[in-house]
Amino acid sequence: MIGSIHEECGVFGIWEPKTTDVAKTAYLALYALQHRGQQSCGIAVNDDGVFTHYRDIGLVPEIFTQERLEKLGKGNIAIGHVQYSKKSLINRANAQPLHIRHIKGNMALAHNGSLTNAAELRQKYELKGAIFHGTSDTEVIAYSITNARLTTPSIEKAVEKAMYELKGAYSCVLMSATKLIGMRDPVGIRPLCIGKTSDGAYVLASESCALDIINAKLVRDVRPGEIVVINDGKLTSITTHCKGSGKICIFEYIYFARSDSDIEGVSVHKARQKAGELLAKQHPVDADIVIGVPNSGLDAALGYSKASGIPYGFGFIKNSYIGRSFIQPSQCQRSDAVKIKINVIKSTVSGKRVVMIDDSIVRGTTCARIVNLLREAGAKEVHMRVSSPPFIYPCYFGTDIDSKDKLIACRLDSVDSIAKEIGVDSLGYLNVDSLYKIMEGANCGFCDGCFSGNYPIEIPKNQAVNRFETKIHENESHERT
Repeated sequence: MIGSIHEECGVFGIWEPKTTDVAKTAYLALYALQHRGQQSCGIAVNDDGVFTHYRDIGLVPEIFTQERLEKLGKGNIAIGHVQYSKKSLINRANAQPLHIRHIKGNMALAHNGSLTNAAELRQKYELKGAIFHGTSDTEVIAYSITNARLTTPSIEKAVEKAMYELKGAYSCVLMSATKLIGMRDPVGIRPLCIGKTSDGAYVLASESCALDIINAKLVRDVRPGEIVVINDGKLTSITTHCKGSGKICIFEYIYFARSDSDIEGVSVHKARQKAGELLAKQHPVDADIVIGVPNSGLDAALGYSKASGIPYGFGFIKNSYIGRSFIQPSQCQRSDAVKIKINVIKSTVSGKRVVMIDDSIVRGTTCARIVNLLREAGAKEVHMRVSSPPFIYPCYFGTDIDSKDKLIACRLDSVDSIAKEIGVDSLGYLNVDSLYKIMEGANCGFCDGCFSGNYPIEIPKNQAVNRFETKIHENESHERT
């Protein structure tokens, strides 16, 4: 929802056994991953070592017209990226994939996550003469890999060496003249999976929903700390940095991922339904209808309805045709955006006691406006249930909330105070212990640092909201490639 937490990125890569329209395949996959980032996108294509690429600010269908895809040409390897950035960091220089030309050859790189030591590494390479064009962690990763490549015999060995100095969350896809490579940080905070098509193509993607659209079958998830190298129709695994089962971000299941994805052996749809069932047991209420806030609240609402016996209803209609210009971070713009993006179905809620399910409450302002829409539509009572615990700690690993002063659960001292501010008759959050239950059967553990303050990676002691002092505005650095 508008005003909710945003995830940074989605990545995709494909290796084909023959030259084909890999750009169009990447386009379809990025379309499926559009929910992970709506502010910039890009595709890079490799045709026998010759790279073509394009990246810009905007949605996938806005940027990649038929003409643009044809200009990218055919090839046998492609990688793609969709990104969400804070308003201050939206500029074309931060769009991905990055294309790097260096003495050992071409490389293109796309990254999902956030490094905790990015500023430190950036300074290290600037002192060596490196020139950074944007403010993304991806450039730091690129410099680390290309620096390592100078003293290693192959690109995969360079990646392996670079991972010793990279700290934080990163799931990356990169391509060289002959290889497609995937890498995941040793904790495995951000997802990355492997797929394969019937004609022998290998695929890497942030979520399995991107595999479905191109008729690829899910093989497995890339393991935490693993490097996978695809070349000559074979997949090779390098496990030097694999340390254990890992801890994926729990918010992938609560909000970030699409419901039709499977991550680490768990269906996102079923995990959200389970969260709703647990909410119904922990916070029961007498009501007439259960509704979910689109999209991630819908599955949890269905689970709440089944467990409580309260009928499930379709309470909101979502406008699916909104471009990035309406996704605005300022308070006054957010107010208008809520009205544009969703509307209440009055016949569902009028005169009824409503249970409204959403995935989280961040600042509370957007939530209050949605509640007000329900009141205006004639809802007799509004009881809010949240399919996650209170969000009370910063995230250093790829979400856009990085200071406690923005969080309503930190600003107010009780659940009742939050309920009063957002205008609901009652409020209930899923408790932290229930997170283990929605992840039952997973191949790994999870990071719940945003709820508990227990982080699986050492966090920076002093990190500014904008870690890099240079601020590039949207109207700067618009050269085309």
